[in-house]
Amino acid sequence: MSQKTVVVTGASGLLGRAVAAHFIEQGDNVISLANSRADRDPHYTKLDLLDREALEGFFLNHKVDGAAERRPDVAEADPEKAAKINAAVPAHLAALANQEGFTLIYISTDYVFNGKNAPYEVDATPDPLQMYGRQKLDGEKAILAEREKGAKVTILRVPVLFGKTEYNAESAVNVIRDVVEDQSGKTYKMDAYQVRFPTNVEDVARVLYDLSHLAKPLPSILHYTSPAPALTKYDMTTIIASVLSLPIDHVIRETSPPPNATPRPENTQLSTKALKELGVDVSEKQAFADWWKEYVKAK
Repeated sequence: MSQKTVVVTGASGLLGRAVAAHFIEQGDNVISLANSRADRDPHYTKLDLLDREALEGFFLNHKVDGAAERRPDVAEADPEKAAKINAAVPAHLAALANQEGFTLIYISTDYVFNGKNAPYEVDATPDPLQMYGRQKLDGEKAILAEREKGAKVTILRVPVLFGKTEYNAESAVNVIRDVVEDQSGKTYKMDAYQVRFPTNVEDVARVLYDLSHLAKPLPSILHYTSPAPALTKYDMTTIIASVLSLPIDHVIRETSPPPNATPRPENTQLSTKALKELGVDVSEKQAFADWWKEYVKAK
C-alpha cells in the first residue's frame, strides 16, 4: 500500500494513541494532534480544534491525505463545551476536508441508537436517549451535510472501547479494574442489564487503516464492533476479577436501572455487514478475556 500522510485528532487519548501507532507501524506519515498534552510531549503537534483560525491554518499549511477525528466522550459535565467538541468541530473539519480534498473519517458511537432494535445496520434510524448520543448525532448530521456537497467524509460508529491505558479511567471498561482491585471494603454497584460489546482500540485502529487505504470510495456510514458475545458491566467485572484472582464480594449486581439515572440503551449491537461487503476484516485480534490475561501479565 502507498504511504499516506494522516492526521489523527485527539491523538493523546486512548483510541488516538492506538490509531497513530498502527498507522506509523504500517509505514504512513502521521501527524498526531493534541492540545494541552503537546506542551509536555514533543511527539504531539499542538492544536486547539476549537480555534477555528488555527485549525484552518493547519490544514492550509499541511498537505494531508486523510484525517481521523474522535473527541473525548464528554457531555453531561459541561454540555456547552461538549456540544462544540462533539458537533461543531466535526462540522468544521468536514468543511475543510471538502475545501482541501482530504478524506475524513469521523468516529461516532453506538449511543446514537435507543437500544430497542439491535443489531443495527448502517441505515437504521438513530434515536439517542442521552445528551452524548444526541451531540454525536449532531456531528454525524454535519458530516453528512458536507458529504452532500462533495466532501470525502465517512462516519464510523463504534461501541465502548478498551485497550492499553495510561490510567484506567481513560476507558469505561478499564476503570472496572480499579473497582476490582479496591479491596478496602467500599461497595460498588455494577449493572447487569445493559449489554455492551467492548471493542479493543487496536482493532479499531486496524479497521481505520484498512479503510483509509481502500482503492474505492467509502460509503457515508460504517459500523465496527467486536464479534464477541454481549457482556454486561457485571460480566466484564467477573472476567477481570478472574484474571486478577481477586474476589468481588464488594460488587453489587444491579439488575435494573436506578431511579433518575441517565437513560442508557439496553442493547446497541452494531452490524458489521457493510464493512464485510467492502472486504474489510471485522475479526478481533484477541478475545476479551485473553486480552486481559496478556495485559495483566505485562503490567
